[in-house]
Formats: sequence, C-alpha cells, structure tokens
Amino acid sequence: MDGEEWYGAAYKGTKQYDQWEVPTANATGFGAASDDFVERGIDLNEQLIRNKPATFFFRMNSDAMTGAGIFSGDTLIVDRSIKAVSGKIIIAILDGELLVRRLHKTINSITLQSENKKFADIPLSGFDDRAHVWGVVTYSIHPLTP
Repeated sequence: MDGEEWYGAAYKGTKQYDQWEVPTANATGFGAASDDFVERGIDLNEQLIRNKPATFFFRMNSDAMTGAGIFSGDTLIVDRSIKAVSGKIIIAILDGELLVRRLHKTINSITLQSENKKFADIPLSGFDDRAHVWGVVTYSIHPLTP
C-alpha cells in the first residue's frame, strides 16, 4: 500500500450549496439542454383545489358510485362553494347520513342516483326537509395499488 495514490472527486461536498447553485452535474463539463428549462414541481393543491376554505377531503366507503369511477377507498375532494346542479356528483346528508350520489333535478322532483345497480335511487320531493346537499365532488383520487 505504500506509494499508492488515491484519487477522489474534486468536489467533496458542502452544505453551503444546494442543487440550484450547482450549474451542471454532467461529468463531461457540458450542461444538459434541459437545464435551461427547469420548472418547479407540480403542486397538487394548486391543481385540484379552487377554493381552499370550502374544500374538504372524504374517504369513500361504499360501492354506490362504481359506474362513475369512484370506488371504495378512493379519496374525494369536495368543494362546498360550488352550486349543486343536475348531473353533478354530490355529498348529500339524508337523515343524518352522508351519501355520495349523482344529483338529478326535474321541475318538481329531486333524485339521488347511484351509479351501481345494487343500490336503489333515492327519490325526494322538492320540499323534503330530511335531505340537503353538503358539497359537490370535484375530484376522485383512486389508488392503483392496495
């Protein structure tokens, strides 16, 4: 071992620099073409939430909306500031229970429709006090692995 010389990297590392201050990491000394187009990461809050104070997250625990692509275990993003119109998927409170259903309105009736044939639709009259809309589902986040 005597007489052997050990060579290491010229840059030993320091906490004075972060990744943005190092111009390139290419060993050839030339920067990558994409270094000029570095963008910041994607912020899911900016992409998925329109009105932060009125937005809530729910965990779906039913198979009532599988036809709409919402499965048990999915995370639902619900915005309470969006007006519930016919065709929207909503969170409804019926007799103290939270339900996820598609809202269907006609001139004189309201129906909470499920997207699974195993669950019956819930007809309501226009003046039914037992149910009201809590919020509108804007996104469903579906995990691909259990």
